Amino acid sequence: MAIVVLGGGALDTARRIQASFPDSQVHGLASRVSADVAYEDFGAHVRGLYVAGTPIVALCSAGIVIRALASCLADKGAEPPVLAVAQDGSTVVPLLGGMRGVNVLAREIGAALHVTPAITTGGELRFGQCLLAPPEGYALADIEQGKRFVSDLLAGETTRIEGRAPWLDDAALPRADDARLAVRITPLAASDEDSLVIHPRCVLAWIEDASAGDDIAERVRLAMREHGLAPLALAALTAPLHHMASESLAHAARALDVPLRFCDAAPFDARHARGIALHVHDAPVDVQSIGRARGTLTVIGLGPGSAELMTPAARNALVAAQDVLGYETYVRMSGPFRDDQRVHMTDNREELQRARHAFELASEGRRVVVVSSGDPGVFAMAAAVLEALDKGQREHPEWSAVKFAIVPGVSASLATAARAGAPLGHDFCVLSLSDNLKPWSVIETRIAHAGEADLVMAFYNPLSKARPWQFDRAIEIVRRYRDADTPVVLGRDIGRPAEALRIVTLGELTGELVDMRTMVIVGSSTTRVVGDWVYTPRWHA
Repeated sequence: MAIVVLGGGALDTARRIQASFPDSQVHGLASRVSADVAYEDFGAHVRGLYVAGTPIVALCSAGIVIRALASCLADKGAEPPVLAVAQDGSTVVPLLGGMRGVNVLAREIGAALHVTPAITTGGELRFGQCLLAPPEGYALADIEQGKRFVSDLLAGETTRIEGRAPWLDDAALPRADDARLAVRITPLAASDEDSLVIHPRCVLAWIEDASAGDDIAERVRLAMREHGLAPLALAALTAPLHHMASESLAHAARALDVPLRFCDAAPFDARHARGIALHVHDAPVDVQSIGRARGTLTVIGLGPGSAELMTPAARNALVAAQDVLGYETYVRMSGPFRDDQRVHMTDNREELQRARHAFELASEGRRVVVVSSGDPGVFAMAAAVLEALDKGQREHPEWSAVKFAIVPGVSASLATAARAGAPLGHDFCVLSLSDNLKPWSVIETRIAHAGEADLVMAFYNPLSKARPWQFDRAIEIVRRYRDADTPVVLGRDIGRPAEALRIVTLGELTGELVDMRTMVIVGSSTTRVVGDWVYTPRWHA
């Protein structure tokens, strides 16, 4: 859930709401307020959240939200909950998402703020329940038929309940044993103009054979039809563990819009099945209790440190994570975390141990994120995680079944370059001056080659207490190939509160001006300074 604020005046109310919804995040306008997630344009941001299906709680006037989302409104059954809340928390107004529980959410937010939500849905006001938004584990068969059903009840008709619907026990429905209308809770495919049909997600499908190229989704649909079962009654696909990396299964689960779980053996008696077996339970299935999911391991880049420079993909990975691993400083930068998320913080030099631990967790079926600052592929954890896989997959073949992904981030060199202008506008190279993992002689050779090639050079890890002489030595090599007036950009803690940017010449540059948190960009022969900006032309003499 996204709690969207426009300014600091709404932040206190936003945090009060967030305290009752641990998986939510506060999104703030970057120019006005510091929040969990920063955005630049309110309209574009809330439209992006809406299209992604994210519940939106906007702390502003209802009109602002309506105008922002007007162009997106189409399928009423698919829209996420959208609410407007007064900045002081005095009013809660559900706007969109009646089929997705917006009124339930409005009541929960109202309880957190000690106010009565402004619910205007006729059926819900009359009956105390939204009949068209059944709880998790159930699915409404036909929204249009549902609307007609509620309209008939509001017009004076009575109803009866067929099947088990405990959430309706306390609903103020006009009931009669001989009613023409019925609420039917059934996994069977049904077409009845006098019924509100709700399907419990109680059917499991066991896929014994996940042959590549086979349309598994269509096979499941056919099996459901043969048994008279409604597609919406399907709770999950299950399959043997050795099929965990099957793309055919993953595609089928997406096509059928159900979870995919893997087991040592079928979770029900499937001895007489030919490829696909179905089992109908008496109630909705707790999918999380069956086998395990395919584990995921995502390596993300946090960017240079500020929330607005973290990519949405990295933020989404953090929100979805069950386990977050990384160097303590970077893990703390990536918070806050929910109570249900496990955090594993280690020393900066324990990269391979951290990577192996990440694979161990992911191979148990967990959603794991490894965090790096900047970009994970630039002197960071992506290479370490792949090295751990390379060295460990023979001993741990289960690691190969983990779904692995790398999410890029804004590197320190790119963030510093952007603050300074465009010093990386032409060919450039990136070098680390740390000799922890390579000999200093190799570093010297590479600096000389880069200087001879007239490349702009971006130096990471320029100076540490353990090697105070090496930076000056590196610059001595650079000076063989560059004039003394070559522009040099020094960016320290770019993207963080203590950010500092300085432009000097190569002749002025000494080790006293840098430390390990400084990014040093040395220009090429064509790099220029114009006013307060540094750039390297895209042409070369």
